[in-house]
Amino acid sequence: MTDVGASGIFEGARGQRALVALPFALIAVISLADALTPPYVELGPLLMAAPAVSATFAGPRLTALVSVLAVGARVTVASLQHTLGDASRSAGIAALAAGAIVVVVFTAVRDRHRRVLSQVRSVSETAQKVLLRPLPDRIGPLTVASVYLAAEAEAQIGGDLYAAARTSTSTRLLIGDVRGKGLAAVGDAAMLLGSFYGFAYRQASLPALAAHLDGSVRWDPHSGGDNGDERFITAVLLDFPDHGGCVHVVNCGHPPPLMLHGGTVEPLNRSESAPPLGLGEFNNGQYVLDTFPFEEDGLLLLYTDGVVEARDESGAFYRLAERLATWSDRTPGDVLRRLRGDLLAHVGGRLADDAAAIAVMHTPPQRHPSVARDAQPG
Repeated sequence: MTDVGASGIFEGARGQRALVALPFALIAVISLADALTPPYVELGPLLMAAPAVSATFAGPRLTALVSVLAVGARVTVASLQHTLGDASRSAGIAALAAGAIVVVVFTAVRDRHRRVLSQVRSVSETAQKVLLRPLPDRIGPLTVASVYLAAEAEAQIGGDLYAAARTSTSTRLLIGDVRGKGLAAVGDAAMLLGSFYGFAYRQASLPALAAHLDGSVRWDPHSGGDNGDERFITAVLLDFPDHGGCVHVVNCGHPPPLMLHGGTVEPLNRSESAPPLGLGEFNNGQYVLDTFPFEEDGLLLLYTDGVVEARDESGAFYRLAERLATWSDRTPGDVLRRLRGDLLAHVGGRLADDAAAIAVMHTPPQRHPSVARDAQPG
């Protein structure tokens, strides 16, 4: 393996040197051909290819060096042919110099734009990684796995979020998606997570928790950003009683969780979804609590719309429920590993939107006597 890796490095270095040498070789070949042809045959304009080729892989410094050499080579050929004073040759040299300057300026602007995008994306990703720490493998009597997949679209980091908190008698989960992209979305996600952690462990009902979170979004002074655009957050809140064999769900405009049980997949969407958090005035702050069986051999999958709205090359959406029903994987970690690979294969390796998912199974308490100490709110 070491020899293969070293060979690959050396081959890459040789390829890079050959690429750098290409514009210099173009200058030499074109200049030689121009010098050997009669003066009335002008090959000098072809020298513009050298800085143009450099701009495709090099920065402004190397492109500028190639441009200077190209102009210098044309001046040298004109001097050797005693045509430097000709109006047509002078115009050709000036045109070459002007074109080279344009290419160098373009290269400098392009590289600056790339650096800015890289810095913005780095800040956004760092902020999001701090917010979205992986969930514990075990929370109360639940076995849990989580995954977050970042999109590849420049710096457009999304506002996907998830969190877990323990009460004295249950485990609560939140998964959501902020409208919008970038640092503003990350800020809204941070606000909602802070509100969730500060209130979820209390003995309030799940609808009361949803109303509290809706108020946090609506009355956040920074919500909507500087341009006044309305922001909202789709979310699903779930409560898993430690001794109940069920799960309570409040859905606020989010894709419904999927229950995998006995080879069948059922969406948990018995009641009509409430409006997203931040739009609670449309339902007067009233949230419906649905209860579903959650047996020990069942697996619950929560996800954001970046999963089900992912498209392949033909534009077809990713059919999560159909795919999930065909998998033999039954542990949360295995299901999310399969989901990650299958989703990336569907989109050709590049997601257009961020995606997050949580898989949950009920674990018998007797197998994990210390479960009550897990996942305390931070």
